Order: sequence, then C-alpha cells, then structure tokens
Amino acid sequence: MKTNIKSLKNLPDENGYYGEFGGSFVPPQLVEPLKEIEREYLKAKDDPAFQKEYRDLLKNYVGRPSPLYFAKNLTEKLGGAKIYLKREDLNHTGAHKINHCIGEALLAKRMGKKKVLAETGAGQHGVALATAAALLGLECEIHMGSIDVEKENPNVTRMKLLGAKVVEVTTGGKCLKDAVDSAFATFIEEYKTTFFAIGSVVGPHPYPMIVRDFQSIVGKEAKEQILEQEKRLPDYIVGCVGGGSNAIGLFHEFLDDEVKLIGVEPAGIGKSVGQHAATITFGTEGVIHGMKTFVLQNKEGIPNPVHSIASGLDYPGVGPIHAYLKSIGRVLYTSASDDETIKAFLELSQVEGIIPALESAHAIAYATKLASTLSKDKIIIVNLSGRGDKDVDYVAKLLNI
Repeated sequence: MKTNIKSLKNLPDENGYYGEFGGSFVPPQLVEPLKEIEREYLKAKDDPAFQKEYRDLLKNYVGRPSPLYFAKNLTEKLGGAKIYLKREDLNHTGAHKINHCIGEALLAKRMGKKKVLAETGAGQHGVALATAAALLGLECEIHMGSIDVEKENPNVTRMKLLGAKVVEVTTGGKCLKDAVDSAFATFIEEYKTTFFAIGSVVGPHPYPMIVRDFQSIVGKEAKEQILEQEKRLPDYIVGCVGGGSNAIGLFHEFLDDEVKLIGVEPAGIGKSVGQHAATITFGTEGVIHGMKTFVLQNKEGIPNPVHSIASGLDYPGVGPIHAYLKSIGRVLYTSASDDETIKAFLELSQVEGIIPALESAHAIAYATKLASTLSKDKIIIVNLSGRGDKDVDYVAKLLNI
C-alpha cells in the first residue's frame, strides 16, 4: 500500500479535497448554499437526536441490518473461495440508495426545505428519495434521461405512485449525465426552498462526504457480520462502480485493514468512445458536475457519450473518493462487459434464486471469476447493491424470453 490508509477516514480536507480530487467548482450563486448544507450537515452529524432518528428509521423502516449471506450453491459450483453477499437488495425500495436518501431527506427537513430534488439513472435513487419524501412530508422532483425512462419504466411508475414529479430529460445523451445537468439547473433556480439530494458520492463538496457517511453503515455491518460468521476479516471485497456510492459504502470501513478492495466498472460492448462507461480505466483528470475527478472526455474537456447495460452505471465521471483511492493504489479498479454481466445475472438467479440488479451483476461477474482462481480458504464479500425487479423486462427482451 502506498499511503497511511488510516488517514483516509479523516478526509476530505477543509476545502473538500481527497488528495487532489474533489473540491467545489460551482457557479457563484451556489457557493453559499453549499456552505450552508455543509454547516448544517456537520451539526446534524454531531446531534444525538438527529442520529437517533436516522438509526431508528434504518432499523424499523428500511429493515437494517441487511443480511450477509453465504452463497453456498454458487461457492460450491465455482469450487474456489467462499462468496458472501451483502444483501442491500433486501432493503425497503430494493437497493442501498435508501440509506442516504433517508439521511438527506432528514437533513432537508432540518434545514426547513420544502422540496427534495435529484437525478436518477436506474431509478433506484429516485424511488428511494420519493419514498423518503413521502415519509417525511416533502415534495419530490426527479430528473431522469429518456433512455433510462424507457429501460427502467417500472421504477418511473413507482416514483409517480409515491407522489414524485418525474422530469424526463431529452437533451444530450438522454441518460444519467444529462439528468444530473438538468437537476443542477433546477437547483440553481430553486436552492432557497429546495435540497438537491445527489444520488451518489459525486458532485461538489460536501456531497461526496455526506453520501459516503450515510452509506458507511453497509461496511460497518458487514465487518461485524463476517467476524461473527467467519471469526476473521475477508480477503477481498468487491463492489460495482458508477458514481460509486455502494462501493464506498462497503469499502470505507475496511480502508485501514489488510483487505483487498476491488471496484468493477462497466466495460460495456467495447473500448471505443460511447461503448463503455469505465471512467477510472479510460478517463483522464477533469471537472464534471462541480468536482475534480476522472472523466471520460474529449480533448476539449467535453464529456464523452457512454454506454452500460446498467442504467445506474452509465456516467462519464466517478466520485472523487474513488479517484483518490485509485491514485494511491488502495483500490484495484477493473471492469466487466455487458455480456459478462448478463451471464452473472442469470447465474446468480438460477443458482441462488436471487435476481440481482444489472449494476450489482457487474460485481458478481468479477467476483465469480476471481473466486474460481482462489483456494477454498479465501473469503470474498460482494455488495449486492440492488435487486433486479426493475431489470427483468429489459433482460427478457434482450434474451427473447
């Protein structure tokens, strides 16, 4: 390892940087609103009443702790390392997103905001935020690219049923990046009454820190659970990476342990521009959505079109925490193709009776390849970040089922 990893839990610095990544690159009118969010969050973080309400909702509303499940059938089939699944798919709303959405909605209400605003790709963040808004009596507006509206229509219906306004974005590539652009434009106009509840560890400071902190419950539980079940820490931890919230949620608690951390990006259908969304693998340093990070971009700094079979991963940037962890060599970032992802989607469904989200299936794809190369005394934890209910119609159409 190339750094004192124990210091990572103290990041970001006072300017919102993780090493050279992060910061806040925003229009002048958003500087003070973001500082206000940071001030109020830090107060809430140290407020026992706020934390008690948050933990109570995680337990009694979300259904935490989520199980750490030993995938016995899959492990036996592969003949190698033990595979454990952190079952975020069993949370209320079906993914890890509810962890930070409950926190962001509580913070919005504490600040006296009337509405929460967000972008979404696969729709899981949109559904989770709409759920939290309904619970806490807030208005909710979700921006979603038209490509993703078509692919993930069940989640669009769920958002509307929960009372959210869904804004279909038809500009640019009509996917997640464009939904973020659209939501930011609305936030600039409505920041006095609206809380922008960003859906991943992306965006200007303090958002990566806020979402990381709320998602860190995943790794805290997983550490306790694996110590209880195996009496030791795992050898490997694997999570898919788009913006990177589910991965950092699992990774964060293990940063100062001798555990190998692996982030799996979407390799899509090829290495050419527009065929993948493997930002850390192929990107260069740049600024996107208010943060300095790795970006899939052209020579002029304009984000490239991207592709992934998983709507939640088709983003041309990545959270600055992941960019930093890549730069210091703490996390290995690799990728899985669309074909490998579909194979893993089907394998987990048919071997364990668990239908994963296509996002999560990227991590499953890499973990199954890894497990088969390891001895039986090794342990892998995979973050099963979401369930595949939202994807079954799309996959069925692809496979002519």
